[in-house]
Amino acid sequence: MSKNIYVGNMSFSTTEDQLREAFSEYGPVNGIQLIMDRETGRPRGFAFVTMGDGGDAAIQGLNGRQLDGRMLTVNEAKPREDRGARSGGRY
Repeated sequence: MSKNIYVGNMSFSTTEDQLREAFSEYGPVNGIQLIMDRETGRPRGFAFVTMGDGGDAAIQGLNGRQLDGRMLTVNEAKPREDRGARSGGRY
């Protein structure tokens, strides 16, 4: 079963390759989603990593570890809340 992992407090210059390298120490990485700002196209300082085996070990091993000059916050991602339909105009 795959585990979705939240990675916060990242440097804005951290790359997917750096995350993959760090998380690969604990097991195979299935995917990385680096969250970008829609308006500027710059990273927002957090990401989601999907792992199979090794997800729990990665959370324990990387939470509080320094990467690219920042102490990472790493924990299991919470399921997305349903925000409901969004209206796109005025009444």
